[in-house]
Amino acid sequence: MRVGVVRESLDGERRVALVPKIVASLIGKGVEVIVESGAGLGALIPDELYLSAGATIGDPWGADVVVKVAPPTDAEVAKLTSGSTLIGFLAPRNAENSIGALKAAGVQAFAVEAIPRISRAQVMDALSSQANVAGYKSVLLAASESTRFFPMLTTAAGTVKPATVLVLGVGVAGLQALATAKRLGSRPTGYDVRPEVADQVRSVGAQWLDLGIDAAGEGGYARELTEGERTQQQDALEEAIKGFDVVITTALVPGRPAPRLVTAAAVEGMKPGSVVVDLAGETGGNCELTEPGQTVVKHAVTIASPLNLPATMPEHASELYSKNISALLELMLVDGSLAPDFSDEVLAGACVTREKEN
Repeated sequence: MRVGVVRESLDGERRVALVPKIVASLIGKGVEVIVESGAGLGALIPDELYLSAGATIGDPWGADVVVKVAPPTDAEVAKLTSGSTLIGFLAPRNAENSIGALKAAGVQAFAVEAIPRISRAQVMDALSSQANVAGYKSVLLAASESTRFFPMLTTAAGTVKPATVLVLGVGVAGLQALATAKRLGSRPTGYDVRPEVADQVRSVGAQWLDLGIDAAGEGGYARELTEGERTQQQDALEEAIKGFDVVITTALVPGRPAPRLVTAAAVEGMKPGSVVVDLAGETGGNCELTEPGQTVVKHAVTIASPLNLPATMPEHASELYSKNISALLELMLVDGSLAPDFSDEVLAGACVTREKEN
């Protein structure tokens, strides 16, 4: 079986789907790996390292399995061969996705974001691995934009109090943000509409903000709030947010616009020099004043909404993603050949197009 590793074409996308260490492991299992020239340059991986791992530098698009990071463009779908398999982020819940084009092209496709979030599939969970990167980097961005120290500092000139950080949405990104904020010496607090995550918040040394709302949904995600719950949450958050130096938002509802958690009034009530980092910009943002992809100042508060934060840390992000991809590939391999068993709930859940029904 041949696996092709492509060079990403999306602006700003520096990750690569497979790193040399994982390539060598796959080759050891009898898989041939073809890497597009320059595929790893964004992650500071030259072609020579892939060659040393046993890969071939060439055209990956005709391989049996093509692996990539960002969803394919129309031009990239046209390069795929009928009967081949594509693995990557495919945005199946987005209105504008490539699923129809892939199906028309006869391509079997597996969307890594559709992998069921069950214990057995954790090693394949690319959403979680990349969310860890985003959560970590969001705190560094907040610290860089802040006009205040994060840790408490005791100097001859006096003592500086630690910054207070509120993280809204306690999924993987949120927990990593809380843990990183704690490591930097701040006083972090977490909030989520799923009260069962309170113990996870406390486990990383953060405090829990309880607003009395329970909106736990299926698959570990939050359900959409009722109108009454939204009003209750908005009023309580608006008041709470004013007391924090930094607010980091990570709240997402699959297939829907990001919930609005930080109102313009809340921003206006924050102390001048405070910071909001909105990680939900790609689906509209959690902050009412967010401008996706931009850093702006409103009411003397800096509001940053970076897009694709994992791509700004391409070395480790690629390493983690590569492990996710290889674990998924190995689940499909039988004696070195691709033979996905669609009775397996992981593969059935991740597959968004199939060449034919078994």
